Amino acid sequence: MVQSPDLNNAKDDKVLRNQTDRRQLQQIITGLTEGVILVEPDQTIVWANQAALDMHGVEDVKELGANASEYRERFRLRYRNNHMVQPGSYPIDRVIAGEGFSDVIVEVYPAHDEEQYWVHRVRSLVLTNAANEPDCLVLILHDATDWAGAEQRFEKTFNANPAPAVICRLSDQRYIKVNQGFIEMTGYTREQVIGRSVYELDVFENSDRRELAIERLGEGATIPQMEAELRLPEGDSKCVVVAGQPIDIGEEACMLFTFMDLEPRKKAESALRQSEERFEKSFRMTPVPTVLLSADDFIVLDLNDAFTATAGFTKEDALGKAIDAMALWDIETGTKIAASLTASGSLRNVEFQLRNKDGETLACLVSAEVVNIHSKECLLMAFLDITERKRSEMELVVAIETVMQDASWFSRTLIEKLANVRRSSMPDGGSAQLADLTGRERDVFDRLCRGLADKEIAKELDLAPNTVRNHVSTIYAKLGVHSRSEAIVWARERGFFGLPAAETPRRKKPAGGN
Repeated sequence: MVQSPDLNNAKDDKVLRNQTDRRQLQQIITGLTEGVILVEPDQTIVWANQAALDMHGVEDVKELGANASEYRERFRLRYRNNHMVQPGSYPIDRVIAGEGFSDVIVEVYPAHDEEQYWVHRVRSLVLTNAANEPDCLVLILHDATDWAGAEQRFEKTFNANPAPAVICRLSDQRYIKVNQGFIEMTGYTREQVIGRSVYELDVFENSDRRELAIERLGEGATIPQMEAELRLPEGDSKCVVVAGQPIDIGEEACMLFTFMDLEPRKKAESALRQSEERFEKSFRMTPVPTVLLSADDFIVLDLNDAFTATAGFTKEDALGKAIDAMALWDIETGTKIAASLTASGSLRNVEFQLRNKDGETLACLVSAEVVNIHSKECLLMAFLDITERKRSEMELVVAIETVMQDASWFSRTLIEKLANVRRSSMPDGGSAQLADLTGRERDVFDRLCRGLADKEIAKELDLAPNTVRNHVSTIYAKLGVHSRSEAIVWARERGFFGLPAAETPRRKKPAGGN
C-alpha cells in the first residue's frame, strides 16, 4: 500500500519538530551546573551536558556507555551505608522503568578505579509527548561530593569526640546518631539508642528546667546547660549536665545533645567535704595550740580552744587581724619566722620566745605548714608550750648545784650534761668571756675548773688562802655565777675544761706582793 504524500510530509514534520525540541532542550541545559543525562525509552543514552560528564570523570557521552547495560558495566554505585546498588536499582534503570524519584544519594566510581569517586544526589524527570507517552527520560545529577566529605568529617569528629553526645531529628524527635562517648558513659548499645525518641530515652529527666528544655526542643532553639538524670540500662540513673544545639544533618533539622558526667565531680566534692570535715574536727580537738592564717598576710582565719587556753586570745580578739597585731611575738621573732617560711615553706619545732595575752613569756616550739583550703593558700601554725618543762629543768639544775657546792668530785660526763641542760634553758648564754679575767684570775679559774679546793690552789700558786678566796669571788662576779659548781658549768658551756696540771704555767710570786 502506497502512502500519500501528505501523510509522509506529516511524519517528517513530527520528526523534525521532535529533533528541534531536543536541540532546544539541549541548548537550555548545556550551561546548567547540575548534570543532565538524556535517555531514550529504549535505554539508549543520547546526550549529557558537561557537568554530567565531569561528575563521571569522562569527556564524551560515549564514555558513559551506549545504553543502561554498558553504563552499569563501566560504573559501580553504592549507597552511603556502603551497600552496593544492584542492577535494576540503578537510577538509570529506575527512570527507564518510568519511576519518578528525588534525592537518591549514591557514590559513583569507575569500575576499574575504586579510589576515585563522586557523590551524586539524583532525581528523575519523564518528558512525555502529546499522547502522554514517555518521549525523553532525564536524570538530573547534583554533585554532593563536597557535602558528603563534610558529612564524613563531621561523622568522624562526632564519633571520635570523647564528650558523650547524641543527635535527634527534630521532625519526629528520634535519635539518629550516638557516639562512643555516650555509649561508654551509659552502657547502652547503638541499637538501644537509635530510633528511640527523646522521651523514651529521656535526657531531661528530673531536671528543674525540664519545661524550658521541651519548649526549646519544639522550637529547634538552643537548650542551655542544665542538670538532669539519665536512666541507665540496668535501671539505675546517672547525674549529668545536658545541653542542646540545633544543627543540620543532610539538610535535615536536628538537635545535638552533649553531656558531662557529674558522677566524678560529685564524688570529688563528697571526698573534699569529708576531708574538710576531718580537718575541722582534728583542728578543734587537738590539744596542741593551733592557728590558721592566710599565707600571704598572716591574717588569723581561725584558732582552736587549745590556743585560747594557752595564749589567752579568743576568736573575738584574733579573727580577721594580723597575728603581729596581737603582740604574740616581738618584731625580731616575727622576722625570723617569716624568713624561715620564705626559705623552706615550713617550720619544724623551732624554739621561740612568745608572749600570751597577759604579757607573760612562753617558751614554745613552733611548727608551720602551708595548706590549701577552698583553693586558698593558708598557713597552719602550731605552738607547743615548753615553758614548764624548761622551768623544771632549771629547777633541777639549781637543786643539783645547791646540794653539790663542792664540784671537785664531779665527773666530766656529769658536768657536760649539766652544761647542756643549762645551755638549753638559757639560749642567750650571757655575755661574759674568759678574756674578762686577769692573768692571775685565769690561773685560779684554770685550777678551779680542774676541781682543786682553795687551799690546793693557794699551795700550787704559792698564794695565801685569803687571796685565792678573793680571786674566786671576783671571778664569780665577772662571770655572773654564784657557786663553784655554777662556775664549772659555765666553763663547760664554752668548752673550757681547764689546762692539765702539767701545762698550767706557775706564776712566780712577785717580791712583796700576792
